Amino acid sequence: MEVTDMKISKVTYAATGAFSQTIADYLAQNEKMQAFYHRFPTLEAFEEQIKEKTFDKAQRHTLYLALQEQYGSVADIHPAVQQHLELLQQPNTYTVTTGHQLNIFTGPLYFVYKIVTAINTCRQLKAAYPDYNFVPVYWMATEDHDFAEINHFNLFGKRYTWESEQKGAVGRFATAGLDKVLEELPEAFPVFEEAYRNSKTLADATRAITHALFGEYGLVSIDGDHAELKKALIPVVEKELTEQLSNRLVEETNVQLEQLGYRPQVFSREINLFYLQEGMRERIVQEGDRYSVLNTDLSFTQQEILQEAQEHPERFSPNVILRPLYEELVLPNLAYIGGGAEVAYWFQLCKVFEAHQVTFPIIMLRNSALYISKPNATRMHKLGLQPLDLFQDYQELKKKLSAQLHEVELDLETQRKAVARAFKEVEELAAGIDPTLVKAVAAEQQKANNSLQMLEKKLAKARDSKHEQTFKQLENLKDKLFPNGSLQERQDNLLSYQTNHPNFIPALVEAFDPLEFKFTILEEE
Repeated sequence: MEVTDMKISKVTYAATGAFSQTIADYLAQNEKMQAFYHRFPTLEAFEEQIKEKTFDKAQRHTLYLALQEQYGSVADIHPAVQQHLELLQQPNTYTVTTGHQLNIFTGPLYFVYKIVTAINTCRQLKAAYPDYNFVPVYWMATEDHDFAEINHFNLFGKRYTWESEQKGAVGRFATAGLDKVLEELPEAFPVFEEAYRNSKTLADATRAITHALFGEYGLVSIDGDHAELKKALIPVVEKELTEQLSNRLVEETNVQLEQLGYRPQVFSREINLFYLQEGMRERIVQEGDRYSVLNTDLSFTQQEILQEAQEHPERFSPNVILRPLYEELVLPNLAYIGGGAEVAYWFQLCKVFEAHQVTFPIIMLRNSALYISKPNATRMHKLGLQPLDLFQDYQELKKKLSAQLHEVELDLETQRKAVARAFKEVEELAAGIDPTLVKAVAAEQQKANNSLQMLEKKLAKARDSKHEQTFKQLENLKDKLFPNGSLQERQDNLLSYQTNHPNFIPALVEAFDPLEFKFTILEEE
């Protein structure tokens, strides 16, 4: 499946009705949003970002060594990836980053869309600024501890779940038990078989999978759960523990957002840090003059916890408020690519970056897509529909089809008004003869209205029965393209597509334009 075999069309995100007002206003560069980001993503903005972004040689070397160590788990590193690892040592090399949880089997389809957006952004930047190098990076959220969010995926309408009693940061989980999931699958998927059977941890397995899928594009996957990388976070940890700075700044920003009618996406804590050890990731809270780790017996004085941060920075794990700052401290990064919810929470963080004197990255909405297979495209055209029509809800589409089938709109409102006028005249007549009859008139009017309502339902049922097959085809088409009433990318898994179309990822790479900010529709011909 190459792009040449498909019809590619683009629509605005607003036209889909599937994205928030925050995102719509950002993409429209509404002036209300301008206080919450640094630069809007254009090619010209990237040139300014390059001039501003500082990243010293020592930090580059630390990054390089950490990545070399992490890629030791990959048996045969693709030359494109190795080249990018080497280039990261050069002062004219920058990254474009996306991130996601370690969902098994890559989770929802938008995981792939994020990475392809990062790859294509780097390609466009290299074409525009050939004197610089641009490396696409996938930040593996290895320290997340919400296993229930990542332990399942949907394939061909069935849910597959990894059962495990392990606790703590999911990236450290042993892959034991995933072999059972592999055995349950309807067919073999070699990339995942090899990764899950031959990797010690979920982080290693996920790196192996992303390398197999995107290695030819030079994607670099990084695990922030690394002692040397965490040293860059020490000043942030100290400020967080002693001043609780990020919470105050985020709450100030939240007030500003709410005053403008925007809802904050995430909420801050007094201390936005977890304490991380094997099998455990728990919040750090201040209780009087001591710092405690929830659900444990661990407790520190201020001096003790600051000393702990100096000696063991790897034991401190940022939450959603501070993780973006950590990413920018350890990468020569220009832009972060996220989904709608991620983009929205980055808008809460500008003041945190300013306080730590770290350049705020360009924030980009990842590409989104609707893929319409050839059978579904045939059904769509037989129904007389266009791709954009499919974003309407089912009832609206039924009305549209009814109109196309030359059916009158089943609405007896005109008749109801005529009945109301007639009974009004009868009521006036009754009032002049015997006022006690007015209630009887009203009761008869209600009976007439009920009869009309019943007839309306019977007529609608008869019409629906007449075109039952057509409406059933419409319902099936909507279910296929919008599973559970949601976008494909939020429900379906990559394997649902790659099974029948091995070139699905290359087709996305050809189709996506990251700086166009349009929703992509891929219709197989």
